[in-house]
Amino acid sequence: MLNSVHVITLFFEDVAGAKTFYERVFDAPVVYEDEDSLVLGFSGVMVNLLKLGSAPELVEPNAVAPAKDGVSVLLTIEVQDVDGVCQVLREHGVSLLNGPIDRPWGRRTAAFADPSGHVWEVAQVLD
Repeated sequence: MLNSVHVITLFFEDVAGAKTFYERVFDAPVVYEDEDSLVLGFSGVMVNLLKLGSAPELVEPNAVAPAKDGVSVLLTIEVQDVDGVCQVLREHGVSLLNGPIDRPWGRRTAAFADPSGHVWEVAQVLD
């Protein structure tokens, strides 16, 4: 029942800046776009980049937390070659937060943040 993620929504103050970043870094087609959001199609799931001002109605009665309060999500993409992906990320002007590093749970990982501080991790299964 509750085991199929359909959409992940990330909140941004600057959707245009987020769009520029995501188009530069990810190879994901645009599914939908309007002045408040950009929905990208990732393999099996959509990622919605939503303007911060449009977010409160989705999480009421809770408040939307400001990005400056710290990282609250880590999104992981499995890749075949973390080091190769990191090289491509650097070529796109992306600074890594950490890695590549071999983790004790059998993955080689590296992490980077988007313009609003959402952290993405690339992970390679180690043999």
